[in-house]
Amino acid sequence: MVKGGSMRRDPLKMVEEDFGRLVLNDPKVRNAYLMVHAPSANIHLNIAKGSTGDYPATPDQPNYMASVGKIFTATVIALLVEKQKLSFDDRIVDYLDKDLLDSLHVYEGKDYTDQITIRHLLKQTSGLFDNFWPLLEKLLEDETFHLSPREAVIWGKEHLQSTAPPGKKVAYTDTNYHLLGLMAQSITGKQFHELLHDMVFQPLQMQHSYMLQFSEPLVANAVPTAVFSMNGKILNGLKNYGSLDFSGGGVVAPFEDLLKFMQALTTGTLISSDTLELMIRDSDKLYPGMDYGYGIWKLRPIPLLLPKSYYCWGCVGATGAFMFYHPALDTYLIGNFNDESYKMKAVRFMMQVIKRIMK
Repeated sequence: MVKGGSMRRDPLKMVEEDFGRLVLNDPKVRNAYLMVHAPSANIHLNIAKGSTGDYPATPDQPNYMASVGKIFTATVIALLVEKQKLSFDDRIVDYLDKDLLDSLHVYEGKDYTDQITIRHLLKQTSGLFDNFWPLLEKLLEDETFHLSPREAVIWGKEHLQSTAPPGKKVAYTDTNYHLLGLMAQSITGKQFHELLHDMVFQPLQMQHSYMLQFSEPLVANAVPTAVFSMNGKILNGLKNYGSLDFSGGGVVAPFEDLLKFMQALTTGTLISSDTLELMIRDSDKLYPGMDYGYGIWKLRPIPLLLPKSYYCWGCVGATGAFMFYHPALDTYLIGNFNDESYKMKAVRFMMQVIKRIMK
């Protein structure tokens, strides 16, 4: 009860209203999805707004999650570490071929390739170039443009500049995660999409999940994948888009499947709790208020701006996708606005959701 005898409004109802207004008032957002799951509070909200073409958005639609997929790639690597197939401190030259590695990381005239470790790739501290956005521009200009993931890395070293020696600077780049995917393939002899299915999707019964343009879900989805866009252009139809994204973020899944993944991480049923704790703790400052671990973003308190009560960890994607766990609230927050203009606005909305729940 509050002053005047009025009842406190339902915070989830306010979250749903906030979400609806945001989607309604922004013409860039064709469809958007939100899940709030707090088992200890018996809360489960899974909603969708907008449409995919003529199909109304529904909560069970698969969503392309962009760079949220990096936490899946990091988990595959962590599983290989736990199986003693590799170590976080191993050098990448021990697992990748010489043609790919030749002059891969040249900075100010010095070749640092043999100093790059798996840990550097996971933490975005390799100092390598970012090949994704320049190649996406090429694909948008010519929809027949195609490079394999390996060729995309080679194109990057031939056309782009590295930014720092390994371990000296945090610089977010998809190239790091493309190399992790290629390494996982080299170590196991399997394609990366096969590893995702074998090591993550199938054990967790994520039956409706798949890798964009590389695989199909174990059980076909009855509804179409939500459309995602950039600068007004829908990107679903770009048949070579998945090859550029690869292990940098190709996971497509409905939110109920994504929740299974996050719950498996937090309960130690996929990788050990000690491994997860390392992946979160061993981090560096990426942006103000954001640190980056092994494929994991975590909110860092900022005096007067971001209280400790907002601390959570997870991953974000350039389409306005996010997937986080708030330990103090025991709450999972998953969302997607499916438009590149929301790559940071989505995080601010997530923080607004946390604020609503905490009140």
